[in-house]
Amino acid sequence: MGSGPAAGSVRARYLVFFQYLGTDFNGSAAVRGAQRAVGVQNYLEPRRLSPQEAAEKLKSVVPVKFIISSRTDAGVHALSNAAHLDVQRRSGQPPFSPEVLTEALNTHLRHPAIRVLQAFRVPSDFHARYAATSRTYLYRLVTGCPGRLDVAAMREAAQHLLGTHDFSAFQSAGSPSTSSVRTLRRASVSLDPASPFVVPQESRRLQFWSLEFESQSFLYRQVRRMTAILVAVGLGAVTPTQVKMILQSRDPLGRHQTRVAPAHGLFLKSVLFGGLRDLAAGSPGCAQQESQGPGGREAPGWPEDFRLETSGPKAGGLE
Repeated sequence: MGSGPAAGSVRARYLVFFQYLGTDFNGSAAVRGAQRAVGVQNYLEPRRLSPQEAAEKLKSVVPVKFIISSRTDAGVHALSNAAHLDVQRRSGQPPFSPEVLTEALNTHLRHPAIRVLQAFRVPSDFHARYAATSRTYLYRLVTGCPGRLDVAAMREAAQHLLGTHDFSAFQSAGSPSTSSVRTLRRASVSLDPASPFVVPQESRRLQFWSLEFESQSFLYRQVRRMTAILVAVGLGAVTPTQVKMILQSRDPLGRHQTRVAPAHGLFLKSVLFGGLRDLAAGSPGCAQQESQGPGGREAPGWPEDFRLETSGPKAGGLE
């Protein structure tokens, strides 16, 4: 038998779902070193907190590391992201229940914009990034009346993006992906009801919109670039046929492809895992509920996106 603090201890792996308002963070991934920027992961992992609090509370004999399923950029929010982590308790101590783990993490989080939603026990070889079968992003925006978007044209253009394609034209530089081929399963454009966070007098002068995209994975800034193109179609600056030509060009530096929608309107809505009912303990079906906050309530307080000025060809403030 081995010796040392880990001898006889039991390691348990968990799948954790969490949400955050990304305004204050330099993305979901941890930022190491002495930089002033900080990622969501910095607050989730015990070493970001006092050892007398989270690390001791979890009683793990090895450092807890969050392996995040989906990395989001600075300013991007998440209604539901996911990660797996291992907790190894001392010899003779049983693994935490998912409910106790969730409560412990939330109790000792030191940032009000992050919340752990739910946790599940999973096998030791489960990987939150590679086991994900679906990721859905939501982009929210608002336009001023009478500046309406041509939704029919936007939906027609979105049809050209569906399916398996080389999405090089919608990829920003700096992507670590070796292949730019992705399968876009869903792209929708819908008119939303008035926001409860806007006074009625103002709501009557505004239109609220949602764009959703689903794929197993996306390229770097692919969603924000597709959003920018579809908004340009809605404003009449680009035709649906041109969107098909842009996709086929595979050129990310074309006239229209350089537009990128601002980060603060983008939300990671959900991450789903195939066979989760066989992997997780408890009621894993709850883990596939989309866009919900703690206790199954609709996630509150998420901000609306940028406003589109509709007075000229440069409408939208897109870069």
